[in-house]
Amino acid sequence: MGVRLMVVDDHRLLAEALASALKLRGHRVLAAAAPTSGAAELVVGRAPEVCLFGTAAPAEPGTFDPVVRIRRERPQTAVVVLGPVPSPRGIAAAFAAGAAGYVRHDERIEGVERAMAKARSGEAAIAPQLLQGAFAELLAPAARPDDEGRRLLRLLTPREAEVLVRVAEGEDTRLIAAGMRIAPSTARTHVQRVLMKLGVGSRLEAAALAARTGLLDRAAMLRRGPEPTG
Repeated sequence: MGVRLMVVDDHRLLAEALASALKLRGHRVLAAAAPTSGAAELVVGRAPEVCLFGTAAPAEPGTFDPVVRIRRERPQTAVVVLGPVPSPRGIAAAFAAGAAGYVRHDERIEGVERAMAKARSGEAAIAPQLLQGAFAELLAPAARPDDEGRRLLRLLTPREAEVLVRVAEGEDTRLIAAGMRIAPSTARTHVQRVLMKLGVGSRLEAAALAARTGLLDRAAMLRRGPEPTG
């Protein structure tokens, strides 16, 4: 079954070429447009299932502002970023903005289709090796205290802070439940509350936000407890 999608890239020729290839493979392309700064308006107006968002500079400030707006105003649309690799900071920024996937821009068309299908079904659409590089960047300790991290930490109970750390470490619901000695249903509830309080839609977004704001370091310190003295 084809995907209802739109393709936006800062280079119109690239957007139109990818759109044509996907049309030939049975997908319904609502628009092929440039530049990416106009992506949010198109998505809000046309409501595709997936938006392919191509950028050559994912780490530049403001690149993913349209993705933030799409996530806020049309959350049912999954955004898959097509960008350069290596760019772990760019990958991290994409997911922090609310993207559902990241595909390297030289990926084969079959890989783009797999990413679209995953994103549409609510899965994180990213190759494991790219995710590993992104998280290495995300989890680098903050150099200075961050007011936003402190503010977010105040929203969480100590138990929810521990759940957030475990989520960032890649634990699934079963492992969280076992590690905290609680029922899986209780662990699932804690995870949902963390996502709700942080205002994100997925575990990956929660981990990205926590790392970017310094919340993750603070939550980890809270989990460990105060350092012994003497």
